[in-house]
Amino acid sequence: MKVISQRLSMRQITEQDWPLFLRLHTELRVIEKCFDQPSRDDIRAKFESRLPKWSVTSGAWLCLVITDVETNTAVGITGIEYDGRTAEVGYLFLPEYFGQGYASESLSAVIAWASHTYFITHYQGIVTEGNIASERVLEKCGFVFNHRIADAYSIGGTLYADRIYTLNTGSLD
Repeated sequence: MKVISQRLSMRQITEQDWPLFLRLHTELRVIEKCFDQPSRDDIRAKFESRLPKWSVTSGAWLCLVITDVETNTAVGITGIEYDGRTAEVGYLFLPEYFGQGYASESLSAVIAWASHTYFITHYQGIVTEGNIASERVLEKCGFVFNHRIADAYSIGGTLYADRIYTLNTGSLD
């Protein structure tokens, strides 16, 4: 399984990607607007849940490592979790790659791939209120703001609203 865009190549995560996954879940600049620092055991459990070969009916997250094809450097992860009706999207990038358009490019490629390969037509992105960069990524990829859930998530003891974005690439039968 491989997804390719103009500058990026994406493949399912493997055991060798543990250092990247760990860094993405512990670096403050990455997680500060997403979630509290999880324990190393929780990160490892999350990582291992993404290692089995993914299928559209697995109900698990498809986690793809994003690599810059020019430098052959891993820049982050992206993926989807599909429940048979809607695919939730997610992405995390190393801070040195913020602002370079990788998030929009990789998310667009994943959506195009999932729509073409698995005929997924409904997507959802959930963003913690205040994470303006992630909201911009979703909007660049065609998502529209759908609704806000007040006090949905706690980060550092502060409650934040979740902002729900949706994208419909076709119709569901």
